[in-house]
Amino acid sequence: MATINLGAIKFNWKGAYAGGTAYTVDDVVSSGGSSYVCILASTGNAVSNGTYWELMSSAGTNGTDGTDLSTTITTQGDILYRDGSGLQRLAKGTAGQVLQMNSGATAPEYGTVSSDFVKIQTQEVSSSTGSVTFKSFASSIYGSYACHITDLQKTGTSDNTYRFRWVINNGGLTSGTYRNTFMGHHFNSASSNNENYGGNWNSDHIQLSNWNAPDTRNSGEHVTQITLNIGNLSNGSHSPVFTYERINPHPSNTYTNIDVGGGYHAGSETQRVFGTGDGFQIFPAGDAIGNGIFTLYGRKK
Repeated sequence: MATINLGAIKFNWKGAYAGGTAYTVDDVVSSGGSSYVCILASTGNAVSNGTYWELMSSAGTNGTDGTDLSTTITTQGDILYRDGSGLQRLAKGTAGQVLQMNSGATAPEYGTVSSDFVKIQTQEVSSSTGSVTFKSFASSIYGSYACHITDLQKTGTSDNTYRFRWVINNGGLTSGTYRNTFMGHHFNSASSNNENYGGNWNSDHIQLSNWNAPDTRNSGEHVTQITLNIGNLSNGSHSPVFTYERINPHPSNTYTNIDVGGGYHAGSETQRVFGTGDGFQIFPAGDAIGNGIFTLYGRKK
């Protein structure tokens, strides 16, 4: 009886193609992500040789449009988005930034949260410090500034009066043309009221007034709180002005002092556009600052 070679009755999976392996009809191999079926037995003939191999299934692509994601997203934190032509990489943003749409609403981007009231700097004092200085912060995007000072205490008990001074070119401006005025009020437990008005003219600083029995505590629950409001520092044609509000308790707990005031420097030194090295400082009349949180904010125009 004659013998008829029917070949394999099913495909024979052989794994990745190897040049030294003998392949027979219906053997199936993989190469480059595609699969090939042997149509003529041989050894050493690559799958690209159509005499011995036929393409069985072609390799697909990475992504929906052929973009290789492993090379498109290259850094930890990257994200992938689609633009008008295909998949694109958006590099990670920096600390504090948020993901938002661009101005044309066509693609995502990272940016800073927009606010009309922006925290610029914070300084926290927990040990003896002669003064706290803010400088190199002024920007034309801000029309004014606010500095909030809380938990304020001194290292000693000689005096609790604090002072304000401009900083120009990295140095405190001490020329004696500071001018300010204030008014204060206190109310005590015996329902007694007292008011006072005053100021300074041609001094070398502006006093953040503490006109009545200063609180000289340097520990415990009593702290001073001051808010400074500073004007435009980007207009070089005038001297910037500022106002302040201050509250501090009396050491005996019998009454509380509240002061409000403001001032300016009348000399030409502050008639400038504040830039690098320019700003202001807060310092006590005696002893040193022992504790305090100083936070500076900018108000956009």
